[in-house]
Amino acid sequence: MITTAGSRDELFRRNLSEARARWGRLSMVARCTLKTLTHVHGLCLATGEVTLLGDSWYVTHAGLLHIAQQNRCQGIRTTLQQRASEPSVNRWVFKATVYKSRGSSGFTGYGDADPSNVSPLVRGAEMRVAETRAVNRALRKAYGIGLCSVEELGWTPKVPSTQSSRNGSSAAGANGNSHSAPPRLRDRLCLLIRQHQLDANLVKAYAADSCGTPNLRDATREQIETFIADLSDWAVKDRPALLCKLNSYATPSEVSS
Repeated sequence: MITTAGSRDELFRRNLSEARARWGRLSMVARCTLKTLTHVHGLCLATGEVTLLGDSWYVTHAGLLHIAQQNRCQGIRTTLQQRASEPSVNRWVFKATVYKSRGSSGFTGYGDADPSNVSPLVRGAEMRVAETRAVNRALRKAYGIGLCSVEELGWTPKVPSTQSSRNGSSAAGANGNSHSAPPRLRDRLCLLIRQHQLDANLVKAYAADSCGTPNLRDATREQIETFIADLSDWAVKDRPALLCKLNSYATPSEVSS
């Protein structure tokens, strides 16, 4: 567990280096936010506890659980809200309560999910998404995390208001319940890579091989959609096995490094 000021400084240097390697130069705001997330909460970018979408940082479920653990959270209770849920249309609502200490009255959060506000990559898993969203909201309340979590987003990241007005559409709401146009395949694949901390180059090589084309750009839309669905399912069910598969596409120089 990272607790000292010196170790937090070192963690920030690693986080900054990792962020630059993935997304290039950071804005001053993004850099300052990352520094705060590192020094105050000890979040690690390399292990998927925080991620950058656009120019905004988002904490992840793993990051929130890390914060709860290092603060000795006493427990989390989740309850399905049966009256608010509609199983026939895959709409689920959960209530989560986080107990920071013994005798605590708890911090409560609610999470909902249905086919309209989850990624097409996780369709069919709305119940689990709803429970995760509820836990994330309760954890954010309990430990004063102002950032939205990735899992609370809808199936596209929020669109800046200036861009929304220019396109004649509204931005996603605070809970990410957006009904905007479907994201491009490339954006869906990039979001999947970020969410599961995958190597983009290895994913592209694997995608081209799976689609039976020399390059990913030569594949048809149907082939890419099928690949994205399979990749998402594999990443959720058995990420270690997926990483082993991706590593088989690394060049000898990448392996030795």
